[in-house]
Amino acid sequence: MILLLNLLLLTTITQSSLIPWSASRKLSWEDFKASPDPKSPNAALTNSIINIEFSYDDQSLTYNIRCSFDKNTSWVRVRNHDILVHEQGHFDIAEIYARRLHKAVKEYRFNAQTVNQDVMDIYQNMMNLHRQAQTLYDKETDFSRNKVNQDDWLKKINQQLNELKQYANYQAPMKK
Repeated sequence: MILLLNLLLLTTITQSSLIPWSASRKLSWEDFKASPDPKSPNAALTNSIINIEFSYDDQSLTYNIRCSFDKNTSWVRVRNHDILVHEQGHFDIAEIYARRLHKAVKEYRFNAQTVNQDVMDIYQNMMNLHRQAQTLYDKETDFSRNKVNQDDWLKKINQQLNELKQYANYQAPMKK
């Protein structure tokens, strides 16, 4: 059995619109291809996606996690360095939660009778925490306008990425 769980419905997302998270590849304004939402007061919007594909049999679970930026649903209205750094922060937070998801699934005690629901619950819990972190990031940084808090958040994000470094290799199928 193979399941695909997504932060968003992937029916309109093509692989060519997705940029996998990479420490060496930072976002640029050219990556934001969608038209700005006229109803939104935001200067920009980063749409990051965390998904997990998994399969299992009676004895084991195999899974693959991806964290991507969707160019076709991300947009920008105001282009400046501070806002781009803030948007990269959103993508980096998504990477933190992809790594946390990998850690949680790796620590999961396999149960053939409940594995499907167990993995779905782990994913949903992690995505709830991810959304809360993204909201808190915008609130505490005032969408990049609070420079002191923005700098503090960037340090915290980098620290968490470093602390979760051992869970960064989640792109290849993992067997548990």
